[in-house]
Parts: sequence; C-alpha cells; structure tokens
Amino acid sequence: MPSSQTQRVLVVGGGITGSVLSLALSRKGVDVVLLEIREEWTGIGHGITLQGNALKVFRSVGVFDEIAAEGYGFDKLRMFGADGHQIMEIPTPPMGGSEVPPTMGAMRSHVAAVLSRRVIEAGVDVRLGATVTGMEDRGDHVAATLSDGSVESFDLIVGADGIRSKVRKMMGIDAEPFSVGMGIWRAVTARPSAMDCSGVYFGGPKYKAGYTPIAENLCYAFLIEGELDRAYIGEHRNGAVMKEHGQGYGGVWGEVRDGLADDAIVNYQYIEAIRIDEPWHRGRSIVIGDAAHACPPLIAQGAAMCAEDAVVLAEMLTGGDGVEEALHKFMERRLPRVRMVLDNSLLLAEWEIRPDTPGADPGRVLDQTLHAMVAPA
Repeated sequence: MPSSQTQRVLVVGGGITGSVLSLALSRKGVDVVLLEIREEWTGIGHGITLQGNALKVFRSVGVFDEIAAEGYGFDKLRMFGADGHQIMEIPTPPMGGSEVPPTMGAMRSHVAAVLSRRVIEAGVDVRLGATVTGMEDRGDHVAATLSDGSVESFDLIVGADGIRSKVRKMMGIDAEPFSVGMGIWRAVTARPSAMDCSGVYFGGPKYKAGYTPIAENLCYAFLIEGELDRAYIGEHRNGAVMKEHGQGYGGVWGEVRDGLADDAIVNYQYIEAIRIDEPWHRGRSIVIGDAAHACPPLIAQGAAMCAEDAVVLAEMLTGGDGVEEALHKFMERRLPRVRMVLDNSLLLAEWEIRPDTPGADPGRVLDQTLHAMVAPA
C-alpha cells in the first residue's frame, strides 16, 4: 500500500516518460492506468544516446540489464573538424555512478520494447488505442473522461504525451512547441571498427554531423542542417538524399555516410523545443517529460530528463505528502536542473546556426552541463 494519499494515477502516453513513471509507481504499490494512443505499442527504429543519469533511472526500475545487453557503452566524446582531424576528446563524467556506463548507445525500438514489456509484466493497466478527452478536478480527486466515453476517478493525471501534449492544453497551459531553425537526419547503419564512442564533426557545409555506436555491429549517424521541405519529414527510403547532403565530412563519419545504402530508411525531423516557465501542474494534473520541457538533442539529455522526471515524481507522490504538496516539491527539485539543460541546449543550437557568435564555446558548455548531471536528480 502506498505510504501517501496517492493510490491511483492515470498516465497518458507510453513513451520513455510514461513507461518509467508507470514502472516506478507500480513498484511502490500505486495502482496505475496507462493510456497509449497507438494501437501498436512500439518504438521508432533509429538510435538513441543514453547518458549515465538515464541509465541510472533504468537500473532503478529494473530494466537496465536488458537494455544494456544489446547496447554499446563508452566513456568519452570526440570532437572533430569537418575533414576528420580530432579537435579534442572529452571524458564523459559518471552521471549515473559506478554501476552503469557514463554513456550508452542503443536502438530506440529496443528500449521501447523492453519498457513496454516490463510495464505489462508489472501489472499496470495498459490500454492501447486510448487517451483522455477531458478532466474535471473535484478537489479530492480528478475525474477523467476517456476516449471510449467512460469516466474514471484518479488521485492524479500525468500528461506524458510528448511535445504536442493534449493534456497540457486541457490543463490550460498555453505553451506551444517552437522551431529552433534546424532539421536532423538520422540513420542506422554498420559500425566501423574504429568507432568506439560518440563523435561530432564541426565546421563542415552543414551545422553538424555525428554518430554514436549502438551495438557491436551498428551505429546511429546523424546530420543537422536547416529546415528542408516538409515532404522529407518522417521515415523514408532517402539514404541517397542523406548521403548527398552529408558530403563535405571526412574521417569515420565519411566512412559511415558512404556505407549508407541509397534506399536505406532514414528519418528526418525538424528540431523543436518547448519551455514552460510556470509550474507544470494545475491542481491534480501535471505534465512531465517532453510535454513540459522538450529540448534540442545537442547534449543528449532529452531521454535522461524525461526518465528523471518520472522517478522523482514517483518518489514525491509516495513520500507521505498529499498530492498537491508532492507536486510542489517535485517542481522545486526538478525545475532548476531541467531549465539549465534546456537553456544550454538552446544556446548550443544558436551557436550551431551562428558559429561566429563572440564567446561561442560549445565544448565548454557541453562539458559543464554533463558534469552538472553527476549530482543526483
């Protein structure tokens, strides 16, 4: 039995945030209903870079070992010029402690599969093809109208439904996603033997290119440039297009690019962000993860911030306080850390677009941010 007034929670969204929250709450004895709008609960196929603080969270909810079994751990980041000459090597600080790697590359689809399976095994009431269409805060509980027309009562509704969160809008929070003026190509392909950590290439014809090893024989490659025609958005057989746009970079990245099949499925998305400067909660409803603070992927802390939100919220809700006091303490604990990561990610994006900005030093900001993440969430 939970040690607080939080007995039953509705989680909207089955991504990393909602899945980790559902696991963390169920492990503490809370009755959880998870709504996922998709009929098939799967993850997209490209890679993901997981920093140590994300891995620490995965370990705390019992999924790290299974994720790590197919991932690739490492402890540094290398920065290169466009021609492939090394500029610097930054050791990755132990953000998750000594029991997990400082960084790990993995397939997003594998991470999603592990989380979804473990959530079901934990006894969470998972409802696919379902969402929330309305909510009414009645003081001692919140009534949720579900997409099948039924109405159920919960102690709390958590919107973990991403950057375009419908829960956020229903709560009356007016923040909207905004473009940072960049787009990102992502692809998974064979990992060259020389690749043993993440690498980032600066000074080329586009904003930035890079890669992360995600398995013994696979890597995740990306290319960041301007916003292209919307027809490119999504997953398409645009390997040849990514190869063409990625010309002008050498070294290992050039090898990865040249090994990409012309008909390879690649993903292209605009890079967007969202920032809420007010509290993320209203009464017995709250948004967390990308619904509250989606950031550009320039520090690779997006998944970590989402996962940390989830375990910290579960801790606050089961710590003996009432729901509203727990939410207040959650905001006090999370807001400064999340705001720093978001602000620094946006700063790095600005420097990518305007590299001649006086004082621009992406290596310093990246290093400082990662070292700050060593402190507990």
